[in-house]
Amino acid sequence: MSRRPGEDLLSDSEIERYSRQLLLPGMTEARQLRLRRATAVVVGCGGLGGQAALYLAGAGVGRLRLVDPDRVALDNLHRQVAFRGADLGRPKVVALAEALSARNPQIEIEPVGRPLGEESVGELLDTADLVLECSDDPLSKFTVNDWCAGHHIPLVVGGAIGFSGQIVLVSPGSPCYRCLFHSPPEGATRTCREAGVMGPLVGVVGALQALEAIKALAGLASGTRQGKLVDFDGLTGRWRTIFFDRDPGCPAHSP
Repeated sequence: MSRRPGEDLLSDSEIERYSRQLLLPGMTEARQLRLRRATAVVVGCGGLGGQAALYLAGAGVGRLRLVDPDRVALDNLHRQVAFRGADLGRPKVVALAEALSARNPQIEIEPVGRPLGEESVGELLDTADLVLECSDDPLSKFTVNDWCAGHHIPLVVGGAIGFSGQIVLVSPGSPCYRCLFHSPPEGATRTCREAGVMGPLVGVVGALQALEAIKALAGLASGTRQGKLVDFDGLTGRWRTIFFDRDPGCPAHSP
C-alpha cells in the first residue's frame, strides 16, 4: 500500500528521493520531516548562496526564501553554477528559484528581489528557522547577525575571496559573528570584483554552509555554546577550525 504524505509521514516519493541521506546513522524519518517543515532564508544568491540553495533543495528543506537584488551577469558564470547563459540579465532570485524547482518540485520557494538592510531585515527574516548569509556585503553580515542573535535564530555566515574561504556558525545563545569581528570594516573593502576569486572555492564554502544548515535544521548539530570559525585555504588545501568565546560587551546580545 502506498504511503500518503502528511504532517507526520513521508510519501513514497520522498522516501525514494531522500533515501541516501535517510540511510545515514541518526537521520531518521522524523528528522527528514523536520527538514520538510523548516524555513531557511538565503541572503545573497551568487556563488555561495546559489550552491548552498541547491543542496538545501536537494535535501528537502521545505521552504526557501531567496533574497538578492542583483541580476545575472556574464562574469558570474564561472563560479555561480546555478545559472546558465540563458539567464543573463534576469533577476538572480528568479533564475535560482526556477533551478531549485526543477531540482525538487516538492518544496516551496519565495524569491525576493530586494536588498536587505536595517529597515527590511525583520520582514525578510521573519518566520526563518535558520539563515544563511552568503552575500559579499560586510554590513549585511552584521545586520543579519544582530537580528539572528537577538531572535535566537541559527545563522551560517560564509565568505570567499581569492583562494580563501570561511564560514562562521552562530547557534542560539552562542558567541556570534559580532563577538568575533566586532564591527564592519571602515571604508571600502575588497570584493571578488577587485581581488578575484577561484570558482570552485565558492562551491566549497557554499556546500559547507548547506551542510551545517541541514545538520542544524534536522537536529543533528552538536549544539555547542562555543563560537566556531572554519577557514579554508584553497591554494594549499589547508583547513583550520577556530573556536571563540562570547564577548561580554557585544551589543548583539544586549536586551
